Amino acid sequence: MQIITLNLNGIRAAAKKGFFAWLAAQSADIVCVQELKAQLCDFSADMLKPDHFQGYFHCAVQKGYSGVGLYSRKEPDKIIEGIGIPEIDAEGRFIQADFGNLSIISLYLPSGSSGEHRQIAKFFFMEKFYPILKNLIASGREIILCGDWNIAHKEIDLKNWRSNQKNSGFLPEERAWLSAVFDDIGFIDVFRQLNSEPDQYTWWSNRGQAWAKNVGWRIDYQLATPIIANSALSASIYKAERFSDHAPLLINYDYPL
Repeated sequence: MQIITLNLNGIRAAAKKGFFAWLAAQSADIVCVQELKAQLCDFSADMLKPDHFQGYFHCAVQKGYSGVGLYSRKEPDKIIEGIGIPEIDAEGRFIQADFGNLSIISLYLPSGSSGEHRQIAKFFFMEKFYPILKNLIASGREIILCGDWNIAHKEIDLKNWRSNQKNSGFLPEERAWLSAVFDDIGFIDVFRQLNSEPDQYTWWSNRGQAWAKNVGWRIDYQLATPIIANSALSASIYKAERFSDHAPLLINYDYPL
């Protein structure tokens, strides 16, 4: 089973940059996408049902903002949109697809970089989402959480960590929260389980030739419960083409869908 996750930074923009043409050539079973920046009425037929996939989406109420989606070759048994908290669900940040005992989730944590009010919203999300993560583990289901978490976990996960210790995305509180997701709740960072090398990033600023110089952040993850995490065979970050300011994260699992 291959799973891809990508923050599109606008589904229409990514489509124009060749994302769906690229996707048609992949062997993915599930594709999780974030930051749709569109309503369903804005989607073309190819966006709703790209080659061999069916799309499922949780769009934000605000037009041109946020939103998550999930493409699947196999029809899910169940789709869950949102986490049941109105102010969070209005931003379209969570969609879950269930296949038997396996749940795959497309997730988009808020960014706090645009101002203090958004950092407050980010901390609110983290506070409310933590018990949900605990309940997911306690359910006994196999879980894969894909998406843009807007947090670089450790110093190895961003190029300029020294100068970013007081910036959103690398704040001590954010990193400690993500450590608790791993160490206390029990989710596993699948990419890091397979690849301990530095300079592995999934997002680059549009400023200062960050892409060309590989001055990036690893903020896109696939987190999984231990059994399915330990079935992971390979992981890669696709950088041959650019569909967004993020790069696709691809992981292959020896686990049936």
